[in-house]
Amino acid sequence: MKLSKDQKSNLKSAILAGTLAGVASGFVKLGWENVLPPRTAERDETNPPQTLLQQFGIPSKWTHATYTYSGHKLPWVSYLVHFGFSTSFAIIYEVLAEYKPFIRKGAGSIFGLAIWAAFHLGIMPMMKTVPSAKDQPTEEHISEALGHIAWMWTNDVVGQELYRRLTSKK
Repeated sequence: MKLSKDQKSNLKSAILAGTLAGVASGFVKLGWENVLPPRTAERDETNPPQTLLQQFGIPSKWTHATYTYSGHKLPWVSYLVHFGFSTSFAIIYEVLAEYKPFIRKGAGSIFGLAIWAAFHLGIMPMMKTVPSAKDQPTEEHISEALGHIAWMWTNDVVGQELYRRLTSKK
């Protein structure tokens, strides 16, 4: 299938809009987790991104690498995974929405819940990155489910507006 010049331009715009929305929504999700932490402090000593990387053979000296800002040690490797995940799914969402507009049902909230269920209840427990869904605390389910709604809603609003601005004829 050969794309027209407009379709190529729209695809580039969708990718750019998704990328920028993914960065914005990544900050929203981090902020959400500061208000409603999904894991206990003990389980956050090695958080899921760090655990996943260690499962792939990356040593803990790398997965737990930090930088210091304002006296706080912050896990930059975890942030790379966090923003990589956020941006990847924001791009997928924005591009899919161009071809299958129904994906925007619920302003991204349904898509966000689907991602939460797939990863937090299915894929990550199967990989032993996090405990099985039944062994995760209720607070974790609430924080992650609501956080994924806020995250993908942000992707929907920011991505759709950026796409509109990128593709509008001036």
